[in-house]
Amino acid sequence: MNNDKTKSNNKFIVIGIVLVVVLIIVDLIIQNIPWKNLFEKEVVTTENRDVTITDTGIAESVDKLYNATVVVKIYTQTSQSVAGWGSGVVYDKDDSKAYILTNNHVVESASKIEIEFTDGSSTEGKVVGSDTISDIAVVSVPVDKILQVGDIGKSADVRLGDTVFAIGTPISLSYKFTVTRGILSGKDRMVEMSSSSQSYFQRNTESWYMRLLQIDASINSGNSGGPLANANGEVIGITNSKLSSSYGSASIENMGFAIPIEDALNVAGQLRSNGKVTRPFLGVSMTTVAQAYRAGIDLDSSITSGAVIVEVQKDSASDKAGLKKGDVITKFGDYEIKDYQYLKYYLYRYNVGDEIAITYIRDGKEKTTTMTLKES
Repeated sequence: MNNDKTKSNNKFIVIGIVLVVVLIIVDLIIQNIPWKNLFEKEVVTTENRDVTITDTGIAESVDKLYNATVVVKIYTQTSQSVAGWGSGVVYDKDDSKAYILTNNHVVESASKIEIEFTDGSSTEGKVVGSDTISDIAVVSVPVDKILQVGDIGKSADVRLGDTVFAIGTPISLSYKFTVTRGILSGKDRMVEMSSSSQSYFQRNTESWYMRLLQIDASINSGNSGGPLANANGEVIGITNSKLSSSYGSASIENMGFAIPIEDALNVAGQLRSNGKVTRPFLGVSMTTVAQAYRAGIDLDSSITSGAVIVEVQKDSASDKAGLKKGDVITKFGDYEIKDYQYLKYYLYRYNVGDEIAITYIRDGKEKTTTMTLKES
């Protein structure tokens, strides 16, 4: 009897303990769960404020360069009015003259040049020197006529994606000193250039490559010769070209190019000192591997690149180096050669008097020689 009573008491004790534990758990749940939020919609309160956003962009940088930019107006022997124009930038001065960088293709046909400044004043400009291959020309004006000299930067310091801007006079003289903004889209772009000369009997076209900066700032006809600047308003290039609006079947927008300021200044220095640029001369005529058959040269099918020699001038640097018709130059100094246009570009990286190692293929065998570069 007592045993049954003990068991009953133990049962009540266990039940009591369980109830206490359950009550504790329920109390914890009630205190920690936001029951109210489960049934009420949350209301978010916002505060309305008057906000004024001011974006000055690159206005201060433009101000640093704007008055150094000029319009280069061209007159020909047969025109009394302006026959064409380009842009330019005042980059240097001395006691009596100021010097303007522009493109060769802007001034090459001019019999007279007029320089217009941002304040509307103008003066006659004189061509100090001009160079087709680099597409650089230097024009001088009286130093007391200029408004400002542009600051010179370094194109080598500008990174892909950095802000750049151009100033020029595109399309119409109504749009004088237009500012366009973009980014540096590419460096060391090898872009094919060409020039034509025409005689009574035939038209001759010469082509070569230039190493240029690629930009997406708008460049149009009339911008040629104007400054390309970094975000600090320092000149890092001279705009000179763009891809046409159609390239094969593709539509093209905002692919402009500029000559790195270091290259432009190197040429300008020679033009001011000598009136011309002195370049080495190989003394050969050349063609591509694909066109070699037109010159009667039969190449092995394994040869897919290089500059093919068509003719060697007697007593030229190439003649003295032992090169002959049919030789395919594959390496010139430190540079691999894809075709003769690349060879022209790399040749102009050297100076008259330099001794250059040359690798070439003759009769299917690779050979080497050295050449001392002569003046053209």
